[in-house]
Amino acid sequence: MSDLNNMTAAESAATKAAVMNQVPGPEIEGQSPLHHADFASLAKQGPKTGGVHLRELKLLGHLTLRCNPANADQLAAVERVLGVALPLQPLTSTENGNYSIRWMSPDEWLILVPGLETFDIETKFRDEMPGHYSLVNSSGGSTVLELSGENAVELLKKATSVDLHAKSFPVGKVVSTLFAKSTATIRRTGEQRFELVIRRSFSDYIWLWIQDASLEFGLVVEA
Repeated sequence: MSDLNNMTAAESAATKAAVMNQVPGPEIEGQSPLHHADFASLAKQGPKTGGVHLRELKLLGHLTLRCNPANADQLAAVERVLGVALPLQPLTSTENGNYSIRWMSPDEWLILVPGLETFDIETKFRDEMPGHYSLVNSSGGSTVLELSGENAVELLKKATSVDLHAKSFPVGKVVSTLFAKSTATIRRTGEQRFELVIRRSFSDYIWLWIQDASLEFGLVVEA
């Protein structure tokens, strides 16, 4: 029993050593890819009405999971960690409070969690997941923009050829697509509300593009 306990402790230590906490201490301010745009000031000083509303869902944890969707033990482990099941149908998503999972391919999912919980979630995955899988923290490489309002669909139509009609693109659907000469993973979260996961390197370009494309509708920036 003593050897078993020692082995368990060693395995647990090795598991935790495999995960790096990427969140800096409180002395360092976290800055999103659009920190320089100062959405807080724009929200205070800018228009309060308009057909398109924009806000950055900043500093979220972005985890890319690859595993076997036919492995019931792995599926159960994910649900234990996140409290929500992996979406197994193509182009779908699931969510539980502040956790959301986007189907990306038959064996790949993008998991978004509150930024300060990312390390804990990673550690739980290392402890819970059996078999072969991959979990990569790509939080620093992306951000999320929320577009909403009565003209949100019209704005998106300028950027992508995806059919955004509610019958073809219902709430919960996810697509990865070209977006205004860049790319985005788009998820519909409401009748007139969408989330766009975009790359950090294109975030400034997409922010400028949205400003220009929304001129005819009116843009309301929200903090």
